[in-house]
Amino acid sequence: MIYIILFLEFFKVGLFALGGGLAALPFLQELIVKYGWITSEELLNMIAVSESTPGAIGINTATFIGYNTAGIMGGVIATIGLAAPSIIIISIIAHYFKEFNNHPLVKSAFVGIRPAVAGLIASAAFQLSRGQIFHFDKLNTDLEILSFLDLKGIILLLLIFLAIRKFKKHPIIYILASALIGIVFKF
Repeated sequence: MIYIILFLEFFKVGLFALGGGLAALPFLQELIVKYGWITSEELLNMIAVSESTPGAIGINTATFIGYNTAGIMGGVIATIGLAAPSIIIISIIAHYFKEFNNHPLVKSAFVGIRPAVAGLIASAAFQLSRGQIFHFDKLNTDLEILSFLDLKGIILLLLIFLAIRKFKKHPIIYILASALIGIVFKF
């Protein structure tokens, strides 16, 4: 039964997470709440691992969650569930590409989809920052108003953001630099 649930849940993620792995994050967070297969912290760690290793975030995360939930077969089934919608849709589109590409309804649909994908990615970024940069659980318990901010995390976020804008290096450089900074400054 768990294999069917894994397949169907990740099939839904793959079907509706337009824009790739980052757009899938709100769906993955929903799975955490619904099933508790992994913790929010494990999801953040998985995103960090996925960003620094080959492969797509969604695929790596589906494999990890499936494996954690039901072993090797669970990892395989969750991964297939996530990838299946893309394979099916791309196969259909490839077959009818010229017709799809120039059709006014398709063009209009993509004009509408692009902002939605940006919104999904922005929502995921906000959710990640809530757990990593802002600790709202401390806001109600501590008297010090700034205690809910992770100042080291905010400084690192701003430094990496500015470095990316200025130097345009490969993302792995920033991920490795962030890991090194985390080790040195014991984040």
